[in-house]
Amino acid sequence: MSEKTAAFEEPFGRLQEWLAEAEESEPNDPTAVALATATKDGFPSLRMVLMKGCDERGVVFYTNLESRKGVELAENPNVAMLFHWKSLRRQIRIEGAVEPVTTEEADAYFASRPRASRIGAWASKQSREMAGRFEFEAAIAQYTAKFGVGEVPRPENWSGFRLKPKYFEFWRDRKFRLHERITYTLNETGSIWGLAELYP
Repeated sequence: MSEKTAAFEEPFGRLQEWLAEAEESEPNDPTAVALATATKDGFPSLRMVLMKGCDERGVVFYTNLESRKGVELAENPNVAMLFHWKSLRRQIRIEGAVEPVTTEEADAYFASRPRASRIGAWASKQSREMAGRFEFEAAIAQYTAKFGVGEVPRPENWSGFRLKPKYFEFWRDRKFRLHERITYTLNETGSIWGLAELYP
């Protein structure tokens, strides 16, 4: 185990370090992360989302609560995430369960979004079938007129989730496929992270 990696007795310092390095080197969307959800019966689905917050409490993302992922998260809070940075030849796997962010957090983030994105959140029936693009554009026009130059409030069906991690794997590419794999596993009491190294 590398001396630098071993210096992190918990995973969040390492996560923040890698995210900061990705923001400097990755040309597009360094906070993009693959999010795997599953139905209550365990049937999985996977998509890319943007991470919008990260600290020792967990990893935050936002969505339409009536979208496919929103429905699946309501049925089954257990998820997996994967960051992959091609420019750095690194990836991070995170597993755990999600919990809703607070109303205050959701309101604050929604207010920080560009106005067109806020209107789009009202107009989009995310993940559901539409007759054509014109239907979506008509809804955008409708809500643009409705809100005029005033504030665009957060829709009730739009909010965020925080993944509360129980497991991390930090993977780094090495020559000849002799990769480095460092894991952190939270104990049953949720108080101690176990640190280990895996065979590649």
